Amino acid sequence: MIGIVFAMREELDEFIKLVDNIKEEKIYDLTFYKCNLFNKELVLVESDVGKVNAARTTQILIDKMNPKYIFNVGVAGSISDKVNVLDIVVSDKLVQHDFDITAFNHVKGYIPNVGTYMETDKYLLDISKSVNVDTFVHIGTIASGDIFITEKNMSSKINTKFNALCVEMEGASIAQVCTLSNIPYLVIRSISDSPNRSNNKITYEEFLEKSSKIVSNYLTEIIKNI
Repeated sequence: MIGIVFAMREELDEFIKLVDNIKEEKIYDLTFYKCNLFNKELVLVESDVGKVNAARTTQILIDKMNPKYIFNVGVAGSISDKVNVLDIVVSDKLVQHDFDITAFNHVKGYIPNVGTYMETDKYLLDISKSVNVDTFVHIGTIASGDIFITEKNMSSKINTKFNALCVEMEGASIAQVCTLSNIPYLVIRSISDSPNRSNNKITYEEFLEKSSKIVSNYLTEIIKNI
């Protein structure tokens, strides 16, 4: 079984259009959608935004559904001049940019028993590199934190500190849970806005649906090849 975690309903709605044989299962306040795609069993779930929600949902997914792989897909903000709105970013590693125990002589982003960067699964990453789509795909670091970033100065700092391509609010916490549970994972984001250029709430809302559709189509091509 392949597990897929979405932060928002809009992201899940675009992907669920592409699957068959949908069956719902309620666990706590979460709805899990068991379904099929290319003769593979999937389970989809919306976590809601933020690292705690994402981590909690991922652990429940692991404990109750026993997935072989976990994907986190959705939208993100570009913090690199090389990455534009509607491009795709695939994680080779993730970092929590707001995790700070530098007072104890650790670098920013360092998490005890985990490290600073969490590397994604090589098998899934290699499959993502082989997929052909009509959009630009970037491989690199995705930074996560409990902040919707609109300030150019903050986005520039995160880009410089961690060499990150984009920023969002869930991926690295999902990576942490998967790492600790020994579950292969991959985080994929479509760019909906850009703090370095014209990011604002209007830009984000304008491109949310289109970005969600792009990343959903990209994920289906990866699943086809697993």
